[in-house]
Amino acid sequence: MRAPTPTPVKRAAIWHATEEQRTIWGARGGVGGPLDLMSAEQVLTTLLTSPEMADRSPRQQRPVMTAARRILDWLAAQPGDGWQQRWEAANPKDTTDWIGKISVDDHRSLERKRVVFLDALLCLMLVRFILPSHRFLRTLQSKNLYTKARATFRSDLFAQVEQKARELELRKFQRVQAINTLTTLVLHSGRDLDALTFDDFMNLRHATGRPGGQTRGGISIGWDLARGISQIPDAPFHTMRLRGQLSTAEIVDSHNLHCQPVRDVIVRYMEKRRPALDYSTLSNQAHILAAFWADLEAHNPGIDSLHLSEDVAEAWRQRASAVVHRDGTVRERLSALNNFVSIRAFYLDIAAWALEDPTWAPWAVPCPVRRSDTAGYMKNKRRVTARMHQRVRDRLPHLMRLVDSAEDHLHQQTELLAAGQSAEPDEIFLHDGVRYRRLPYGTEEIGPVRRTAENPVTVEVVTSGERVDVTYLEDEAFWAWAIIETLRHTGVRVEELLELTQLALVSHRLPDTGEVIPLLQIVPSKTNEERLLVVTPELAGVLASVVSRLRAIGGGAISLVPRHDAHERVWGPPLPHLFQRTRDYRSWVINAGMVNKLLAQAWGRAGIRDAAGESITATAHDFRRMFATEMVTGGLPIHIAAKILGHHRLVTTQGYTAVFDDDLIRSYRAFLDKRRAVRPAEEYREPTDAEWAEFQQHFQTRKLELGACGRPYATPCNHEHACIRCPMLRVDPRARPRLGAIIQNLRDRIDEARANGWFGEIQGLQISLDAAAAKLAALDRAERRRLTPLGLPTTRP
Repeated sequence: MRAPTPTPVKRAAIWHATEEQRTIWGARGGVGGPLDLMSAEQVLTTLLTSPEMADRSPRQQRPVMTAARRILDWLAAQPGDGWQQRWEAANPKDTTDWIGKISVDDHRSLERKRVVFLDALLCLMLVRFILPSHRFLRTLQSKNLYTKARATFRSDLFAQVEQKARELELRKFQRVQAINTLTTLVLHSGRDLDALTFDDFMNLRHATGRPGGQTRGGISIGWDLARGISQIPDAPFHTMRLRGQLSTAEIVDSHNLHCQPVRDVIVRYMEKRRPALDYSTLSNQAHILAAFWADLEAHNPGIDSLHLSEDVAEAWRQRASAVVHRDGTVRERLSALNNFVSIRAFYLDIAAWALEDPTWAPWAVPCPVRRSDTAGYMKNKRRVTARMHQRVRDRLPHLMRLVDSAEDHLHQQTELLAAGQSAEPDEIFLHDGVRYRRLPYGTEEIGPVRRTAENPVTVEVVTSGERVDVTYLEDEAFWAWAIIETLRHTGVRVEELLELTQLALVSHRLPDTGEVIPLLQIVPSKTNEERLLVVTPELAGVLASVVSRLRAIGGGAISLVPRHDAHERVWGPPLPHLFQRTRDYRSWVINAGMVNKLLAQAWGRAGIRDAAGESITATAHDFRRMFATEMVTGGLPIHIAAKILGHHRLVTTQGYTAVFDDDLIRSYRAFLDKRRAVRPAEEYREPTDAEWAEFQQHFQTRKLELGACGRPYATPCNHEHACIRCPMLRVDPRARPRLGAIIQNLRDRIDEARANGWFGEIQGLQISLDAAAAKLAALDRAERRRLTPLGLPTTRP
């Protein structure tokens, strides 16, 4: 039976404990149980009349009472106002070393003394004389304590938990682990099961030593078993830890800025921009601005103005441009230019807003980021684009090899699973040359809690003794194959892939032929635009396999599960998502991290390497770039490719499309062939010897007095060899003196014509003079731009 997955409760990034909570959770903090302020005699009387002692004979009670009195006498000598404080002062490391110290005069063996004193301590904990820390309970690891605690503290509630675990058909180790987790919380908190709270579970999670990682042990399952019994929300544990969108003030305050006025102006600035930004961009920009000011406060204590002196600004620019590692090594900060652009926009926006709103005027100050500091922004973007293009050129040729490898791996895992399912428990079977033994159901867990079915198949490799969960491996192989096929056939973004539901499969009937075309509806994501993709037969087969698998797991229907949007930090409604996996007794939508993990494993199994021998891997977005490149190089117009990819601008699609050298050569040759097809055939025949000699003679006859003639081959001279007036004349710099002499001669001839009254000659001579002067001026400009020729470098003999 699979538990229903309700819509998660929205909580006000990931939940983290405060310092005060961490201090309290590190120990009991002196807060004891109901016997904390009683005298030693009252404690012993309560212990003697407890249900645990009542079930024992006087002979069995005597050593327990003696050991309990010795413990009380030892604790009475410790500092503290109550028994809990004395216990924490006496045993700060939560060990059992104190047994040897308080029983020096006891001549029994240490092992025997441990048994007696721990039995007495167990009885004291069952009357809540002390509330043990989580670390001490892990030290004891007493199954007897847990069993007796469940019988002592509201056994009826634990009976309900047991019944719920049976209804969910949990595996034995999962059931035991989860119920022991709840017992631990009851012992530690001093409250019954129906009084446990969210903070109690977070207390235990912090005590396990992984406050920011995956929840350990049976905390999540124990939480689900306690839902409806304890004082906790009716929602999965991991959804309670995921907070929703933070306010702008909460984002900025996470940097602990000291200057309140600057903090307020940053918050106000981001609030003004918030309506036009998505949450991910807003959070990123707010963190950049807050980190900018936090760095200034750390290096300039007491700073309270956005107007930075040149020394302070230069020092900040140097720090912001580099990353200093702990070992002292320094490298360039890859995000430096992006940060500079954001901070420059902050200053310039305020200066612009101050023209319309005087309240911004006090903050309109010179920007510490100069225009030259962001000059390399576009160059950096082009460098990133070139790097992405090279990634595509390295990976696209190996794509089909990856596809074949994923298909083969899925086929192998499917056959191994079928062989394991057909074998009886403890039966040895042979598959692909390897001998396996089918392990009985309920065998102890072989690794992390990663279940995909209610009755997983676990086998053992006979030769090595390695235990393998073949159900889980087959599940991973299937989803890796499905993800690779869907990405390479659609080119969707990873968030679009994970948002695909059964409802996204639609059809369209062509009005002229009546043909039904299957379509895949891509919901709005990055560009907030919905689009439809044509489902190819190959993609249709993949999606059909996914739907069939999910229906088989869900009992004929795909489970409705919500999906958490990691970018917007919101939960979506329960929908029949296609890319969901079953873990334990629940279904979850695969996240982006799992997608890239499965892809990395698939590339690793394929054993693909680059020219340098390094292993090649690819992210989900690399598949999008490879899809775009294949479309465009396959002849699809780029504006159609942009529509399919969901791009608003063609330049974005061009950035996704890598060009291979052979594509470049092939395309250019195709262009030449197409151009030749529309030109007369005689233009492309082989020239005769006479034609070739004439062609060579043409270049020999272009040598002129002042330089060379630049007219095309086989074209006549339009200026009847009046070269001084012709724009085709290319003046040789070495002919400069000759050009100067010609100009002077033209001036002399104009003076002579004017003196003799030859006014008809003056006009023609003036045209030649102006043309010669223009060529001299052009020669002067070329001389100023001309570099000094240094020649080619040579090596010394």
